[in-house]
Amino acid sequence: MLTIAAIINTLGGEVSGDASTPIDRVGSLGYAQVGAIGFFMDTKYLNALTQTQASAVILKPEHTHLTALPKIITDNPYAYFAKVSSLLNPQPQRVAGIHQSVVIGEHTQIDPSVSIEANVVIADHVTLGADVFVGAGCVIEHHVVIEAGTVLEPNVTIKHGTKIGKHCHLYTGCVIGNDGFGYAEENGRWVKIPQVGRVVIEDHVDVGANTTVDRGAIDDTVIEEGVKLDNLIQIAHNCRIGAHTVIAGCVGIAGSAIIGKHCKIGGAAMILGHLTITDGVTISPGSMIMRSIRQVGTYTALMPFQEHEAWLKTAANIRHLNQLTDKIKALEDAIHQISHQAK
Repeated sequence: MLTIAAIINTLGGEVSGDASTPIDRVGSLGYAQVGAIGFFMDTKYLNALTQTQASAVILKPEHTHLTALPKIITDNPYAYFAKVSSLLNPQPQRVAGIHQSVVIGEHTQIDPSVSIEANVVIADHVTLGADVFVGAGCVIEHHVVIEAGTVLEPNVTIKHGTKIGKHCHLYTGCVIGNDGFGYAEENGRWVKIPQVGRVVIEDHVDVGANTTVDRGAIDDTVIEEGVKLDNLIQIAHNCRIGAHTVIAGCVGIAGSAIIGKHCKIGGAAMILGHLTITDGVTISPGSMIMRSIRQVGTYTALMPFQEHEAWLKTAANIRHLNQLTDKIKALEDAIHQISHQAK
């Protein structure tokens, strides 16, 4: 349990109201109870703010007059709330050591501070930096480098040659460095193209559960610093994801696509291969991106849902747009001709 004063002393911000108010958990305004702290970002949630049972709230300076509750005032309540949550829910302390069931290959370099749980397999020529944590059942293939402070949750697979930077977090079941989908057609059959590139993940990257990042066919697949990947994402071979880009669940990015820095890609979006997305672009959920995006903005490529019969009619109308365009052009030409003759 912490007081508001203790939170302020650690995270900064400005306090208004009783700084000795005890806080033992975070909560949403709608469901928080006594002892919890919530956050408020938008006046459309004013009803939740006025009715909340929370003991305190985090909000912007312009919203301080909206509640008499003790409050922490900051320019970015959501980010501050995340930091308070981390403060109140610290990660468990991991004890350095290697479980007796771990299999370790030759010529490995494992820092004494590393913690490795049961049934992990580590191949030859692997390097694990200081304070790396490897959860139960992980597989780390040969010539992998994992730098200081990175966490591998249980059942993560790191394929050969992968390089992972500092303070990354790889969640359960993700696969890094599997072969990309590369085949050449010859006489009606598919010939596999060897995937000889690597995956390079820079510092402070999160990779969600069951997400896959394929190794490059020739050049490397690169995930730059600070990228956050949700669960169930597919990133194909030779892609490059720019620094601090965030990608929501079920997104598929085809081979050799280049995504800029500070982009936001909504869930279930699809990005075709060999495209370039410039820095700072937002892509709406469910969008199919079929050409490169050169200008900053928000892009959407989907139709609102309808009842099925209505959707079929809409789809039929779309298919006939070229015919309708031709008819309108013909009518315009006829009107123009009649107008000209009338003169």
